[in-house]
Amino acid sequence: MNIPPIENDRVSLTLLGLSNYKKLQEVANEKDLIAYSPSDISSPESLKNYVQTAVDGFYHKTIIPFIIYDKQKQKFAGSTRFGHINWDNKTLHIGWTWIGREFQGSGLNTNMKFLMLQYAFETLAFEKVEFRIDERNIRSRKAVEKLGATLEGILRRDVVLKDGFRRNTCCYGILKDEWPTIKQTVFKEFN
Repeated sequence: MNIPPIENDRVSLTLLGLSNYKKLQEVANEKDLIAYSPSDISSPESLKNYVQTAVDGFYHKTIIPFIIYDKQKQKFAGSTRFGHINWDNKTLHIGWTWIGREFQGSGLNTNMKFLMLQYAFETLAFEKVEFRIDERNIRSRKAVEKLGATLEGILRRDVVLKDGFRRNTCCYGILKDEWPTIKQTVFKEFN
C-alpha cells in the first residue's frame, strides 16, 4: 500500500516505521504523555515495540501509522494513526495520537485531524470515522466534539491500562454524509 505524505502548510504526516521512529524519542520521553493509553512509549525499547505493532498492522492493512512533523516549528511532534481499518465496511478509527506538550494547543492537532478526515472520506471513500477516548480524558473528548463528532456511546471497562485500571471508552463518530457540513463549518479556514 503506497501512502503519500498527507500535508498542508502547517503539518506533514508521513508513514511511521522502524526507519524513522527514533526522531520521536525525545517527545516520547515526556512524562505522562499518553497517561490514558494502554500503550507505553516511555523508553527506547517500548517506543520501538509500539512502532513495531503499528508496522505489523500496516502490513496486515489494519493500521496506517504516521509520524507528525510540525512545519511551523520545524520539529517532529509525535504520532497518530488510522487503526481498526475495516475495508469491507469502510470504517476506521483515528487515534493513538500523541504530540509533545510544546505542540499542544498550537493548532497542530486541528490541522492534522482535518487532513486525516479529508483523506479518510475523500481519498479512501470511507463511510465512517470513529474516535475512541478514555472517559476521563476530558481535553481529548472536547477536542473531538469540537471537530463535529457525535458521542455514540460508552463502552464500560473495556480497555486495561498499563497500571491495571479498566477504563470506560467513549465512542465518537463522524459519518461520510456529515463530512461536507463539518468541512464547511468546523474547518472553514482550510477551504
